[in-house]
Amino acid sequence: MKVNLLAINVGNTRTQVGTFHQGKLEQSQSVPSGDVAQLKQALEQCYKIIAEESDVFVLMASVNANGAQAVEQAAAGVIDKPIRRVEKDIPIPVGRQLDRETIVGEDRLLNAAAAYAVLKQTCIVVDAGTAVTIDLVDGEGTFHGGAIAPGARLMLSSLHQHTAQLPEVTLEKPLEPIGHNTVEAMRTAIYHGLRGMVRELTEQYAENIGTYPLVIATGGDAQLLFEDYELIDRVVPDLTLIGLRVTLEAYLREDE
Repeated sequence: MKVNLLAINVGNTRTQVGTFHQGKLEQSQSVPSGDVAQLKQALEQCYKIIAEESDVFVLMASVNANGAQAVEQAAAGVIDKPIRRVEKDIPIPVGRQLDRETIVGEDRLLNAAAAYAVLKQTCIVVDAGTAVTIDLVDGEGTFHGGAIAPGARLMLSSLHQHTAQLPEVTLEKPLEPIGHNTVEAMRTAIYHGLRGMVRELTEQYAENIGTYPLVIATGGDAQLLFEDYELIDRVVPDLTLIGLRVTLEAYLREDE
């Protein structure tokens, strides 16, 4: 199915906006969540690609209520279609093996739906953003949950804010495993610590389910953390946007 979709993923720190024209991702942008001016510009640039097409849809996921309000404010006068919400208006097409009453971030479910739609097999999805999530999707496409940890930038910020002497440090790949100064020591701990956590949990999940799954990484810091890591089968920066497309396609097929 070839859909025309403006996909919006509102995160805690940044919002992704992407355009699917006839089912193909033509453009994507990432701007600070809550910045109405930048959101408006991104929405306008992405929407104009499909504005003249018939059967245009706008679909949004959000883990940030204030960010979602900023999107709606930015969309006024720019988008002439209703903004539909996943789960509220259109369900995410993924099974769930979770505790009752559990509320899961829409981005995690969309990542699972997108990964399974492509792979059709057991997989682990690592999303490295403000938080790092490591989630298991089984061979039937069921989301089992996983683990949530602070993201790399949040760790660095926390070290600076809650200590007397540790400096404010930007996230960069460490020069070598042994940090010979404070900045490099902070970077190497977080970089290798997160990679080690993903490996440990992947091995634990594999032992639990009896098979070694493919591992997919996404999120704003995935490229820096995992692009050269043999554990990761592929890095897909726009996985959540693809999940929005998969969700819309499943919804439209049900209506046929």
